[in-house]
Amino acid sequence: MAIKIILVIICYFVGNISSSILIGRIAAGIDIREHGSGNAGTTNVLRTIGKKAAAATLAGDILKGVAAVLLGRYFGGEDLAMLCGLSAIVGHIWPAMFGFRGGKGIATGMGAVFALSPQLAVICILIGLIVIILTKYVSLGSIIGGSILPIAAFFYSPEYFLWGLAVAAIAIVKHRANIQRLLKGTESKL
Repeated sequence: MAIKIILVIICYFVGNISSSILIGRIAAGIDIREHGSGNAGTTNVLRTIGKKAAAATLAGDILKGVAAVLLGRYFGGEDLAMLCGLSAIVGHIWPAMFGFRGGKGIATGMGAVFALSPQLAVICILIGLIVIILTKYVSLGSIIGGSILPIAAFFYSPEYFLWGLAVAAIAIVKHRANIQRLLKGTESKL
């Protein structure tokens, strides 16, 4: 039991490794949270620094989710894999190493979902991408793609339903301000 608790804590700190903050400092000498939207995520890096930095941010954040799930699965099976994935997402959103000001967890969540169930990841990512392409709103694609997770899990991988519900709830809560701007018509497009 102690090893499982330690692993969940380790995965939280894996989530703390903020690709956007590190890349912002290395590539542009800035704290990305003080520029653009103020969010420590891929979209803000894209708008503020550029495509290459955004691609590196996205890859780094996805890898955190994958690594956490794989560590959990290796040391304790599927239940621990889910806990470790969730812990990395929480660590990304509320990183102790960066004053509890992180990103919104979408890319890290994508990585965790992909490592748990590639089929679920493909469903959520495709739906999210379709929404982004049609509307040009990354936030709306993130919200809908994340919200589809528990629904898709219910039908295709029921063992991930409750986990997917928790991840979707976090995604919606972290996008509250985006939802308000979408409703007012003031949200920034891609």
